[in-house]
Amino acid sequence: MRDLTGQVVAITGASAGIGEASARALVAKGAKVVLGARRIERLEQIVEHLDGSALAVEMDVRKPEDSQRLVAAAIDTFGQLDALVANAGIGAYGGIMDLSDEKLAEMMDINVAGTVWPIRAAVPHFLEKGEGDIVIVSSVAGLRGAGDEAVYAATKFAQVGLAGGLDRELRSKNIRVSTICPGGTDTEFAMGWGRTPDMEGLDAMMRPKNIADAVVTILSQPKSMRTLIWSMRSIDEQD
Repeated sequence: MRDLTGQVVAITGASAGIGEASARALVAKGAKVVLGARRIERLEQIVEHLDGSALAVEMDVRKPEDSQRLVAAAIDTFGQLDALVANAGIGAYGGIMDLSDEKLAEMMDINVAGTVWPIRAAVPHFLEKGEGDIVIVSSVAGLRGAGDEAVYAATKFAQVGLAGGLDRELRSKNIRVSTICPGGTDTEFAMGWGRTPDMEGLDAMMRPKNIADAVVTILSQPKSMRTLIWSMRSIDEQD
């Protein structure tokens, strides 16, 4: 496996859940991380415990200029950017007519446009550098759909399609594009939008660290290989 010491990784949606766990796992392997999210106070708390190996950037993935600022901060602070983990996303439980227009629009904007903008910000630097990694955190819902999550699933299918197209576009330029498709994970996902802290089944779900370990594994692969889609579910999760 490739040593990640000194590698610089930008992570969106890094203030909790999979993004935070990925930051901690990468720093434990010697990497430096640039954490992007809207909750700057929470980011700063995380950075405080990462021993100078992390930087907090307040950003909204729906704004292209914020993604540009995330990449610029990585290069200005650490001198390079080696990988992007496009992790920001939101979800909600409910049928097609159960959620408001505003909530559905927010979900589509954050999950789809909020994946595209950070990638567009990072790719020019990867092209100049001659290599790079893009890891998109999608969902098993993007492979098989999900009841009462149709619009959410559509956004995740979009991420999988984006990754497949980018792999064909960028792999000849030494830029690897990988998609992780987890099943149920005990995070803030849909909390207050159909999920509650005492919801039945949470104990059977994966933990953020499980997905973070997958991020580390993908980035640690020899440069001669790439992972296209990594789908995972808890052994106890029911369909």
